[in-house]
Amino acid sequence: MPTMSDAEKNPFHQWVRLEQPRLDTRVVYANDEFFAAKERLIEPQDPVFIADKYDDHGKWMDGWESRRKRGPGHDYCIVKLGIPGVIRGLDIDTSHFTGNYPPEASIDACVSDEPVPDDVDWQSLTGKLSLHGDSHHYIAVDNETAFSHIRLNIYPDGGVARLRIYGEVRPDFTRFEANTLIDLLALENGGRAVLCNDEHFGSMHNLNLAGRGINMGDGWETARRRRPGNDWVILSLGHRGIVEEIEIDTAHFKGNYPDRVILQAASAADIGFDSLNEASKTWPVLLPEQKLSADQQHVFSNEVQAIGAVTHLRMSIFPDGGISRLRVHGRLASES
Repeated sequence: MPTMSDAEKNPFHQWVRLEQPRLDTRVVYANDEFFAAKERLIEPQDPVFIADKYDDHGKWMDGWESRRKRGPGHDYCIVKLGIPGVIRGLDIDTSHFTGNYPPEASIDACVSDEPVPDDVDWQSLTGKLSLHGDSHHYIAVDNETAFSHIRLNIYPDGGVARLRIYGEVRPDFTRFEANTLIDLLALENGGRAVLCNDEHFGSMHNLNLAGRGINMGDGWETARRRRPGNDWVILSLGHRGIVEEIEIDTAHFKGNYPDRVILQAASAADIGFDSLNEASKTWPVLLPEQKLSADQQHVFSNEVQAIGAVTHLRMSIFPDGGISRLRVHGRLASES
């Protein structure tokens, strides 16, 4: 019987994971990390359990774990985001912590220039929450502030496997001179993948990361298609803009790159998430069908169609395969 993918289970999959160490996010402080190091809290891979693994402090656990508290108070750690962002959702993951998870937790956030904030105004994002062992706890956040730091409080002690922080980057576009050509889709400029039909081998959120892909797993890759049709992904630009050049990089994809690609685009900021897929099928063509090659950067400029200012893209690959990076160079346009 088919099972739900992680993306289908996760209500915040459309948002960027701001806690990634590759974005220079760091766990900068914990008042106690006796049993398990604070840095494991934001490790990118899913937590694992190794039955017979012990270290000098006891049972090795894949997460952050404090010792048993014998006095008043509670334990906490602080995460500094590499790129400040508006937080849309959180996941407190207690996977593999059963008799040693905290019964309660809360999350605060602040804006600070200090690596470890001192004497700042922490804002509560969640209030106190009840936790369960070996479970994901998804929490929606309604706050438009771009925070720089997150504080996870656990009551009174215990272990958390992972803290996932989902949101969006809100860059300051005034730093660009007028008419500057920029990558409108770059993560640091607020771009993000929103929706796709398949990401069996590689996440759609890899498409707009900085730099070239480090290996075949560091891109968006779909399963081998055994039925008619094609695969697709929808992406939101960080700012409404006029696209002039598109780069499609198939780095490391050699026997599994897409044969062809088409990009459509539209000014679609007013279209709801649930309607994006259907609406995008009829968007104007931004980049007509192009053949792709293995392990290569493909740059298209003359081929890009003049369709005006856009906010969203739909990239269709035929029939399936993997793309490492997508760059969308253009000029800022009015948001109206």
